[in-house]
Amino acid sequence: MTMEIRPYLLHALSPLHAGTGQSVGIIDLPIARLRATNIPFVPGSSLKGVLREARRALPSGEWEALFGPLRSVTGPAGDVAQEGDHAGALVVGDARLVALPVRSFTGTFALVSSPLLLELARRDLAGLPGVPAPLKRRAGPGVWVGVDSVVAPKGSRQVFLEDLDLSVHEEPGVEAWGRFLGSALPGEEELVRERFVVVDDETMNFLMETATQVDTRVRIDAKTGAVEKGALWQEESLPAETLLIGVLAAGASLRKGTELRADEVLERALRGTSWLQLGGKATVGRGRCRLAAWPAPVKESRR
Repeated sequence: MTMEIRPYLLHALSPLHAGTGQSVGIIDLPIARLRATNIPFVPGSSLKGVLREARRALPSGEWEALFGPLRSVTGPAGDVAQEGDHAGALVVGDARLVALPVRSFTGTFALVSSPLLLELARRDLAGLPGVPAPLKRRAGPGVWVGVDSVVAPKGSRQVFLEDLDLSVHEEPGVEAWGRFLGSALPGEEELVRERFVVVDDETMNFLMETATQVDTRVRIDAKTGAVEKGALWQEESLPAETLLIGVLAAGASLRKGTELRADEVLERALRGTSWLQLGGKATVGRGRCRLAAWPAPVKESRR
């Protein structure tokens, strides 16, 4: 079956806790990370469930064509209340970190990436026009900035990110990446372009461990008004302004009576910028995100 693929950009507007539910470390509720690389990510299964609810306004036939029918429900007597007979046409991939917001002495904060993160992003962005060239890996610690960076104004020799003191190098490719990522977020192009910087992979590994948001939480006993015994924990979140990249894939509709091509499935799933609630802790303001996508490549008509 031929599938269409569209990359998407996930922008965290408030701290985002997509967790694992358990931990063997000092943080009780850590965020989900890829096993081999330790890169934070948001599982595609979480995003698909949220998209499924966000697209309830679609006609029922199209909604089921995209996400599949409701699961079969077996009653106490063994009777099947509803049975699905086809799979959904939409496939939602994981959203992987591409830029992490980090406190900066100049410019308030920087959107920090690395050559490895950008190489992985290029793989997901394959096929889109205008994707910048890969950046060369650099030896030793440092930060590479664009010509109009607010994090490292013209003439700066050092940048302070969190507790790191890094030497500055100007690199035109960094500005190209910032401009490209910002182009998916209407009205945010300058914010991304001016603050986008690239550090070496080793420094990025350190920041992915130390620059996430960690909050200490308690639960109050309703009767005493004091903290319940043992109800003290730490939870980790990706900070607001984090950028993640993933892909959506789609085939033609498998639902009888609903004819949708793969590109029509993707168009209905994306429909411009979407405001979504992802991850846990929604009642305390976590997980407000927007899902955006770059324009689809124009296909040449064949005669």
